[in-house]
Amino acid sequence: MLGDQIGEDKGKITSQRVLDVVEGIPKMETSFSTIGKYNDVETTEIGTYRSTPRSGGAIYGEGQGMIMTKDGHDMATWIGQGVGRFTSSGKIRFTGSLLFSASSNGKLAFLNNLAGVFEYETD
Repeated sequence: MLGDQIGEDKGKITSQRVLDVVEGIPKMETSFSTIGKYNDVETTEIGTYRSTPRSGGAIYGEGQGMIMTKDGHDMATWIGQGVGRFTSSGKIRFTGSLLFSASSNGKLAFLNNLAGVFEYETD
């Protein structure tokens, strides 16, 4: 086990667009918005990631985002990357890593300089 679970959220895709097509392979941009909890702190989150299909059915993705407390007083940011694969139900499940940054005080201070792993599923 790597450590304790620090957060969980649910949300929706807010926009998608094709950024580029090189040799018939599209690079997509997806933005999302979620609500959830990080260490029992209620949060909202927005993020954007870019994804590109790879050989063998994998999808490489990288992105960035920001997490705010529900009251909007504290904020943290993240950058990340991961690999997605289609599930048997037709969804895409990404796994990867996130690097967090936050101020040294406040409700989200525990995220400062934290590295985490994630699992994210979308349809």
